[in-house]
Amino acid sequence: MAVTTRSASTVWTGDLASGSGETTFETSGIGTFPVTWRARTEAAEGKTSPEELIAAAHASCFSMALSNILKQAGHVADKLETSAAVDFDTSDGAKISAIRLTLKATIPGLEDAEFQKLALSAKEGCPVSAALAAVPSITLDASLT
Repeated sequence: MAVTTRSASTVWTGDLASGSGETTFETSGIGTFPVTWRARTEAAEGKTSPEELIAAAHASCFSMALSNILKQAGHVADKLETSAAVDFDTSDGAKISAIRLTLKATIPGLEDAEFQKLALSAKEGCPVSAALAAVPSITLDASLT
C-alpha cells in the first residue's frame, strides 16, 4: 500500500481573540496565508480560515472522486465545477455544522438520473467526505449544464 503525506503548518501568536497566525502550505510551496479568529468568525478581510481550507479540500476531492467514478461508468466530463460552503457555528461552542457541495457539470451523453446516482456515490466515497463524517449535514446539489 502506498501512502502519500502532505503537510502544512501554522504559527500563532497571542490569544485567540486578538492574536493571529500564518498557515503555510509546505508540500506544494504555494504560499503562506494569514489567519485570525475575526477572519474565521466575522469578515475574512483577505485572510483564510480552517473552514475555507476544508471547503477547498472537499471541493477538489469530490471533483476527483466524481471524475474517477464517471470514467468507470464510461463517461468523461467536459467540465466539473464544484464549490463547497462550510458553516462554522459558534452559537453553542464551536463546530462545523454543515457543508454544502454544489456541482455544475457538463458531461456529454449522460442522463440526469444516472448523473445523480454517480454524483451521490462520489460524495459518499470521497476520502474528505469520509474524514468529515462527524459533520451533521453534508449535502450535494448537482446539476447538468
